[in-house]
Amino acid sequence: MHGSITTILIVEDDPDIRRLVADLLCREGFGVEEADGAAAMDEVLARMRPDLVILDLMLPGEDGLSICRRIRAQDALPILMLTAKSDEIDRVVGLEMGADDYLTKPFGPRELLARVRAVLRRGRAMALAPPSRRFAFDRFIIDFDARQIADAGGNGLTLTSAEFDLLGCFVQRPRRVLTRDQILDWTRGRANDPFDRTVDMLVSRLRRKLDSASPGSNLISTVRNGGYLFTAPVKAVP
Repeated sequence: MHGSITTILIVEDDPDIRRLVADLLCREGFGVEEADGAAAMDEVLARMRPDLVILDLMLPGEDGLSICRRIRAQDALPILMLTAKSDEIDRVVGLEMGADDYLTKPFGPRELLARVRAVLRRGRAMALAPPSRRFAFDRFIIDFDARQIADAGGNGLTLTSAEFDLLGCFVQRPRRVLTRDQILDWTRGRANDPFDRTVDMLVSRLRRKLDSASPGSNLISTVRNGGYLFTAPVKAVP
């Protein structure tokens, strides 16, 4: 945000669409930055943090899904994805990658503005809410600031740094199937070899420790051809 102006970054390779969206947003009082692809987007993000990214799915070079995944691995920056009507599967994947909403082409000005404002409202509400850093699940309490986990009796569970980060990834996304790639992004924040089995080994170690401390809880389940699912409900605690 530049001062009190809400700034939106448009990542779109079609100059006509990009100009149309930019003009519309400028008329509504938004600040606008433009990029025709990943390289130009990276240049903008290196010098400022916009309040929202409008990201086209089909881009030359690095596509929108890859860009979305890369942004989300580092930042909670709100993302509105633009897709063609035929890209239903890609829209679903885009939301799984972390896009906050999507809009299909062709779209009307009023619908675009409504989506933009809705995503911005949600982002501001999350930013204003003080994030809880302690969560309870099963018989455990995890404290992210202290990087500790203990059972209801106060007995600590010894985890390596990697195991703690993995558990944190699950606790913050309970009852949701997480793919190996998503887990690697969220715990390491970098690309990995698709055949990297580190996640499987870490999950196995973490599962053994949790099961040992809470027998029969089965907190982490394996989803065939999907990934892993943290089965316990999670609630924030003071």
